[in-house]
Amino acid sequence: MTTSKLHEINTSAQIEVVRTEVGSWQGNTVHKHRFGGIEFRIGRRELGHLHAHIADLPFPRRIRDELIATGRARPHHVLPASGWVTAPMWTDSEVSGVIELFRQNYERAASARSNSAASGSEKENR
Repeated sequence: MTTSKLHEINTSAQIEVVRTEVGSWQGNTVHKHRFGGIEFRIGRRELGHLHAHIADLPFPRRIRDELIATGRARPHHVLPASGWVTAPMWTDSEVSGVIELFRQNYERAASARSNSAASGSEKENR
């Protein structure tokens, strides 16, 4: 088997591990990403997406800078000055790290969504 075929098989398995885990979280939906790959959303908010052997995720700039400083992610491969980060998925530990990044984004989004819903019901009760 050629090396490229081996990476292709591993990449498919790694993507499936992330898709299965992240896609199982309550309220999270899985979509085709507009530039190829798989996108995860909670409501209309994108949590991030997968391309072959990398994951791209949006974060507020402060969190993005912390993730890069601690080595958990790299600046985004196309938009390095943005709040987006890129994380590789070549090894099992990198796949676990990507799932942790998605969990962090999911919890932020779920919290923002519940705060928004609570604010809406407070307004309705006035």
